[in-house]
Amino acid sequence: MLELLRKHSRFILGASIAGLGLRLFFVFRFPAIVDDSRLYADIATNWLQHGVYGITDGGHIMPTLSRLPGYPAFLAAIFAIFGPNNFRAVLLIQVLFDLGTCFLIADLAGSMFCDSAAKAAFLLAALCPFLANYAAAALTETLEIFFTILALHSALRASRQFATNRSLAGTTWLGCGLSIAACILLRPDGGILFAAIAAYLFFLLLRCLFTKSPATSNSASPYLPILLAGLIVSAGAFAPLIPWTLRNLRTMHRFEPLAPRYANDSDELVNAGFNRWTKTWIADATSVQEIYWRVPGDGIDVSRLPGRAFDSVEQRRETEQIFADYNQDHDMTAELDARFAALAAGRIRSAPLSYYVWLPALRIADMWLRPRTELLPSDPRWWEFDDEPIWLTVSMVLGLINLAYVAAATAGVLRSRAVPGVVPFITFVVLRSLFLGTLENPEPRYTLESYPVVILFAAAWAAARWKPQTQQWR
Repeated sequence: MLELLRKHSRFILGASIAGLGLRLFFVFRFPAIVDDSRLYADIATNWLQHGVYGITDGGHIMPTLSRLPGYPAFLAAIFAIFGPNNFRAVLLIQVLFDLGTCFLIADLAGSMFCDSAAKAAFLLAALCPFLANYAAAALTETLEIFFTILALHSALRASRQFATNRSLAGTTWLGCGLSIAACILLRPDGGILFAAIAAYLFFLLLRCLFTKSPATSNSASPYLPILLAGLIVSAGAFAPLIPWTLRNLRTMHRFEPLAPRYANDSDELVNAGFNRWTKTWIADATSVQEIYWRVPGDGIDVSRLPGRAFDSVEQRRETEQIFADYNQDHDMTAELDARFAALAAGRIRSAPLSYYVWLPALRIADMWLRPRTELLPSDPRWWEFDDEPIWLTVSMVLGLINLAYVAAATAGVLRSRAVPGVVPFITFVVLRSLFLGTLENPEPRYTLESYPVVILFAAAWAAARWKPQTQQWR
């Protein structure tokens, strides 16, 4: 990265200023302080001022395990310095983290491909409206993205050192593990990153065992550094979870090393039947806003359900009756939840392929290809063309930009699939996408952790198109 800064200082400076300006535009024009932001802030404030990791309920502080401590700790540190609930300071510091992400992506592109790819990566990252938009949101995404690319960056550096001289690079692997720990402490699905890097280490181990070369034949245990690397990464990734797990055992009397699947506390009921029924038809983020998030507590307009939510006229009537009963007091009782469970069971029996294959595939596609306007005033039903002209234009433009990023990244993967070191990046995106297909709430923001990888391969494609004759990939 220092070489890139020295060679192209004016380019990096100009792109940095443009990226900073874009992020500040979102911070001051469209700051996103949502319900989850206030929940995190409440936990952080109680932790900071009262020494209790809990939420305020009816004037009392109740210990909680519904959220992992990573983001509340980040907020507590900022509130301690800049004052309670100072979200402006939070967003400005997130901007700095996001610019750090841009430098990490560029450094990866330079080390894996070429200097032209590094420049393209920095520009694509700095001007990415989706990363910039979430830097202005008091949510976990910006920090999660930063530590994800930092872990992948460390893994590549350490594996390159092993390939060069068969040395362990223990400090770098430890940094990789600690970065994974930061991801997990921010969001429980950060463990997917550990799975991707563990799979990469296993791949290196197999290649080392079955590939004969002078470097391996002169070593009694050529695979020992890889095994040690796996142990170091595992220790770095999971040791920081021990205090949280012990706290939950002592305070909540529950073994919970992460956070509950539905972010619920011990005294909160999970609508398992309703959730299972939802997965028999939901495929888009719009339905998440109009149906899934509104239960319990808000009324449901059954006409908002898509046609795939019903298999027959009789099933439509049954579903409408269940929602009519729910809409009387907007409470999901055990009896209503059981009716949803029975409805889901029948739908799954009649169309198992749809439930287990086609709908997850549609959810994955929707999360990757939808215009990423959920933090903006745009109408989520952009395809109906009923929105104000300016916001309809924003939705269409951002949708096309997202498609361009994904298409360029796909072309970059096809071109660079033989480049050493791409395995953990592709593995991470594949594993994360498959996991996201299992969720009831397909929100586009869940793919943002993979977006640095998208930018990395899009930059590889752009560099090849930019200077195809002089392209010299490392």
